Amino acid sequence: MKVLVIGGGAREHALCRSLSLDPDVTALHCAPGNAGIAEVAELHGVNPLDGAAVAELAAGLRADLVVVGPEAPLVAGVADAVRDRGIPVFGPSAEAARLEGSKAFAKDVMAAAAVPTARSYVCTTAAEIDAALDAFGAPYVVKDDGLAAGKGVVVTEDIEVARAHALACVSPPRAAAAGTADTGGQAVIEEFLDGPEVSLFAVTDGETVVPLQPAQDFKRAYDGDAGPNTGGMGAYSPLPWADPKLVDEVMATVLQPTVDELRRRGTPFSGLLYAGLAITSRGVRVIEFNARFGDPETQVVLARLTTPLAGLLHAAATGTLAALPPLRWSDGAAVTVVIASHNYPDTPRTGDPIEGLADVAEQDAPEAYVLHAGTKRDASGAVVSAGGRVLSVTATGADLTAARRRAYRAVDRISLDGSQHRTDIAAKVADEPAEQTAGEAAPRA
Repeated sequence: MKVLVIGGGAREHALCRSLSLDPDVTALHCAPGNAGIAEVAELHGVNPLDGAAVAELAAGLRADLVVVGPEAPLVAGVADAVRDRGIPVFGPSAEAARLEGSKAFAKDVMAAAAVPTARSYVCTTAAEIDAALDAFGAPYVVKDDGLAAGKGVVVTEDIEVARAHALACVSPPRAAAAGTADTGGQAVIEEFLDGPEVSLFAVTDGETVVPLQPAQDFKRAYDGDAGPNTGGMGAYSPLPWADPKLVDEVMATVLQPTVDELRRRGTPFSGLLYAGLAITSRGVRVIEFNARFGDPETQVVLARLTTPLAGLLHAAATGTLAALPPLRWSDGAAVTVVIASHNYPDTPRTGDPIEGLADVAEQDAPEAYVLHAGTKRDASGAVVSAGGRVLSVTATGADLTAARRRAYRAVDRISLDGSQHRTDIAAKVADEPAEQTAGEAAPRA
């Protein structure tokens, strides 16, 4: 099988790593990729948002499967362009990807499918914003209706901060962060959901739904869940504290009803359906849907999946998931820690050299390894930072304690001037103290 992966972050590196280990994959390509992905796949300088160019590349490579990683290409219709060329593609159509591209659309689908979620208002004016904020009270939850690279949500006790973010969301649609689609021009204001959060992925061909193992990620920038929201600073799997029946419950009340509702509407969802969940005092509630693998949860979920990945994704792309044997998982655990650039999640500093990657490969592999996110090679061939989240240092172990220790040991080998990382990823479940004071990020030399 010849496989083409679209994207260039740590999620795509995790996908490419797993695909490269699949004996059925005879050739692996990625566009545009990054410095780490180049070690396992042939890179192509194609704009991932250009559906025609991606489809032409896939046809020229005679790809048997195209895997679209990020959300913006999906919302832009890249999967449609590839599918129109008769090439199997893992990823939903632009219409179905609205489940992530518009939070208002997702709320409408959930209401029709009786999926449990937070009460919410979709606002387009200042008056509607004020009424919604007053109706729910603090803490306030305000979401940009459109794509925002995982950073379009504000949760705050300060009504003025909430109002300012909501007003920014309803201003005329504007160009969002690089690599994302335009914002939606609407604000979604929700009730606050208490309880721990869980990420649950499911692979679907539009009818059959196959859940993966749950994971938990860490959205806030600093230890102790302090600081601004980010795209994700780390993750772990499995969740020893979760109800063993959680996956079955979410399948019955969230995932299958959503897939059924989209098919009923004539916009079947084929690809990866990501449910961001809150385990509240009133039961499971959906925080959000994504239309693709989550980052950094993908890093730990795929680290535990022993079923060959290409066959799973190809079955979803060709409507044959029902015939696939049950998925196989390792009995161990996985932890990933994100190393981010100076000033992330604000405008990051880039171009700094990264050292220590070879040390991790020599001393910690295969139990620990580095997945590249924002990296590239400079004119001299050295690997340098090229984005906000730079690396996902991932490790496996017999349990979360072992995986966590391996991950942080590998983190300590890496040097990136001015960078930061959280020191408390999986600390509570591994019953180990964080190395840093809550509310701070650990600086990197």
